[in-house]
Amino acid sequence: MITSKHIGRIASFALVLALVITLFLINGAFFGITATPDSPAYAKKLFDTSRVHTIDIQMADWDGFLSTCQSEEYTACQAVIDGEAFSGVGLRGKGNTSLSSVASMDSDRYSFKLEFDQYDSARSYYGLDKLSLNNLIQDNTMMKDYLTYRMMAEFGVAAPLTSFVYLTVNGEDWGLYLAVEAVEESFLERNYGTDYGDLYKPDSSEMGGGRGNGREFDMAAAMNEETTTPGAISDTQRQNGDRRPGGGGMGSAETRLQYIDDNPESYSTIFESAKTNLSDADQARLIAALKALSEGDPDAVSAEEVLRYFVVHNYVVNGDSYTGNMVHNYYLYEKDGKLAMIPWDYNLAFGTFQGNSAAQAVNDSIDAPLSVTGNGDRPMMDWILQGEEARNRYHTLFAAFLDQVDPLAIIAQAETLITPYVEQDPTKFCTTEDFEAGVEALKTFCTLRTESIFRQFAGNDTPVDTTGLTLSDMGTMNHGTMGGGMTRPETEMTLPQGDAPLPEGETPALPEGMTPPEGNMSFPDGTTTQPNGQMSSFGGGLARPDRGGMGQNAEPPSGMGSPQMPQGNTGFPSEVVPSTPGESSLPAGLILTGLVLLLGLLFAFTFKRRRIPR
Repeated sequence: MITSKHIGRIASFALVLALVITLFLINGAFFGITATPDSPAYAKKLFDTSRVHTIDIQMADWDGFLSTCQSEEYTACQAVIDGEAFSGVGLRGKGNTSLSSVASMDSDRYSFKLEFDQYDSARSYYGLDKLSLNNLIQDNTMMKDYLTYRMMAEFGVAAPLTSFVYLTVNGEDWGLYLAVEAVEESFLERNYGTDYGDLYKPDSSEMGGGRGNGREFDMAAAMNEETTTPGAISDTQRQNGDRRPGGGGMGSAETRLQYIDDNPESYSTIFESAKTNLSDADQARLIAALKALSEGDPDAVSAEEVLRYFVVHNYVVNGDSYTGNMVHNYYLYEKDGKLAMIPWDYNLAFGTFQGNSAAQAVNDSIDAPLSVTGNGDRPMMDWILQGEEARNRYHTLFAAFLDQVDPLAIIAQAETLITPYVEQDPTKFCTTEDFEAGVEALKTFCTLRTESIFRQFAGNDTPVDTTGLTLSDMGTMNHGTMGGGMTRPETEMTLPQGDAPLPEGETPALPEGMTPPEGNMSFPDGTTTQPNGQMSSFGGGLARPDRGGMGQNAEPPSGMGSPQMPQGNTGFPSEVVPSTPGESSLPAGLILTGLVLLLGLLFAFTFKRRRIPR
């Protein structure tokens, strides 16, 4: 029995309060409140980087399966991952030119793909739909891919999760592989939530793009093709249906992400590589974004995400990529008309793709990396170089990356972890001694590369001396597998050798208008600068816990003068909050809010307060 004359007011107040709380919870993203769910279970299991995992492939006719690898046909198997069995898994050979390369080496050490839902869409490995097992070809360090993905993740880039696995077949040793999260549905949900956008992998068929295309790719012929600095395609080429850039070189206008026209058929390479289902509206939206990108409009990209991607990408000097002559090995992501790039395939990074001397690779310009000239040929990178505000932000983030991400620490941890497995690996492409030399070369490269970039910040155009660094120690493209060389564009000069250290006690200066970040700024001579000018040991005590997901978002260094732009989609936020599964969208939230309000109104109209007799 209701006994208070204020019960109506109390009920009304409670209803209003419930509605307000519901509004904020449902529309949290709109009000700046975001959900931070746990990483998916597979991130904490298979992609725990503190240990080497085990995978045993159980298959009756293994030799028969190996004979199908170059055709990339799936065969059913049971995969026992860290002692846990998963049956009915699809297994196939993986790779383009690397498949034929392995065969030509009289080896069976192919890369593989494990597809957990190949035969049953309900199956997964704790939420993971597909897994790549990379054979570490052309990589004596065994960790070029691993290091790059780890650095990308630590710097807030949506990068594939990765870990080392020791592979056995029917209980017999097969070798040390690198497990890499496939960039497909589970990856998209982990990084962008269930309401993710569209995903593409724009590789021309001539470059080995797409499943199986690599079998027809003639590397020797490609290497002999003219490689003068390319420009945008001409009007005549457009009219003739030729989408190759006018200046020669590899790749098509599509893979370079150039705007051609408004006809979807002109972008067949991109649309045929789609990993998500497309509508006509999706295609039109992508074309509109490419057109805006060609005009240098930063609204066409997820600015902070793209800038962070290129910071790490340009640090590792990967010629076998979008910024190199081959113009491939990346994923293109589009959501709401904004473009981003997702890293892929760095086994030939750190200058080990063809055509680089150690001096060229170490001293490669961060403002004109590899084949990028800023003339519109690589619009995804050119917009950064053409706008002062974007370029300043790029430099600010580069300084933050050098201060906050320690490649030597990642290398040291991985070396300790995998050395015993390298020693017992029966199918590896190099000797244990080659591995040890490769790791030392990788450490040297990273040390010298960091010094080179600090010199670039200081305006010091004297190249870092690379005497003693041999890139082939890390494993290169022609190191027993592919042969042939690729020359750099004639417009790029060969940097002279020579050691020109800064005067004793002098530290590199940052570009005009930029001040050193607070905290330790690491230098490759084993020291760091601190705000008070004192010196300390290399490494600076930065904590880098292993973690899943997109990694820690590095805060821009204090005092670096990051550009101030309008808030919203066009700006460079001071802090990046990656989209995560669980973030609510406004339309759905308003619908739910409306339903709650309707129920409340129904309650208000049907509620009758009983009067207390006087």
